[in-house]
Amino acid sequence: MRVLARILTRILQLVLILAVILAAPVIYVETMCRGEGSPAPATPLSGETRPEIRTLLTYPEWHIVHAYDDYAEVIRDGDPHDYGFIPAIFGYWQSLCTLTEESADLGEIDSSTRQLVHVIGVSFTFEMMMKGAYEETIGRLATIIRGPDPTPLDAVSAQQAADYAAFLQQVPWYRYDFRADAAELDAEATEAFRDRERAIALGLEHRARAGYADLIAQAVAATGFDDLTLQMVLTGLDEARLEAIDGVTVLGDVEGGMEIETPRYRELTGLLADWADQGANFVDMAGNDQIMFTAISDERSQPGALADLPRQGYGDTRHLFLVPVTELAEALRGLEGRGLRLEHIHDY
Repeated sequence: MRVLARILTRILQLVLILAVILAAPVIYVETMCRGEGSPAPATPLSGETRPEIRTLLTYPEWHIVHAYDDYAEVIRDGDPHDYGFIPAIFGYWQSLCTLTEESADLGEIDSSTRQLVHVIGVSFTFEMMMKGAYEETIGRLATIIRGPDPTPLDAVSAQQAADYAAFLQQVPWYRYDFRADAAELDAEATEAFRDRERAIALGLEHRARAGYADLIAQAVAATGFDDLTLQMVLTGLDEARLEAIDGVTVLGDVEGGMEIETPRYRELTGLLADWADQGANFVDMAGNDQIMFTAISDERSQPGALADLPRQGYGDTRHLFLVPVTELAEALRGLEGRGLRLEHIHDY
């Protein structure tokens, strides 16, 4: 009984320590990351108005998308233990702190958004900690036993990581077919120790994600899916050209320009970049006059960036910029001259 009591005590201690570690960044952001500004008055021109604060607070979700992309790039020619799991975690909370401070100029963070960024942050932190602990120990040992040459499942898992990273660019993670990846690992595994280790370890990971994804999908279905379109006002493009684009609807002329409805997310980034190159200017987006975008450069920092975050595997840096909507097109047209490459425009 004493041995059992001692084991239970140790388990409770470990659980308590883990809970403190996971809660610490949330407490830090909530207590130390406070801005002092106040929102400026705005006069929306488009037919819809979304909280402007969301242009900043969509980034934490995208940070996780970028982290999976970095991971895929690292293991394309390397091993999972080459990836910096701790830097990925710190990058999430560092960016959230910065954006929470900046949010004071755009509006108050609503409780649901605040809860979302903390929940996904804690989940991401836990996942990276567990995956890092495994890959730095058992996973690393398996690569030592394997030797310098990758096995078939090293290549399969690297391709799966790349496919997952690409999938996340436009589709929510919980719609990914994790079970198919687990089945592929089982089917492609050889008798090599590394392959057996990958099939078991990654198979368990994929199946656990699949079960969690099912729960999230059910919860989202019960509360409703996010709107997949966005309304904006622009100038400089004719109606016929816009109507010819799949997914774009011209709603009519309004004060200051033409109101249209467009797809969101990754597709929107491509559209806005193309339209800026064609001479368009943006007047209003979802009733807002500020918008954030990320761009990549080979420099460690950029003037005017809210944050500069190194990308793993690529050897370059992601920069976060907040600009007035009316200056977005000019900013996009000027990126190449500054040695920057557009990555993503964060809508609302």
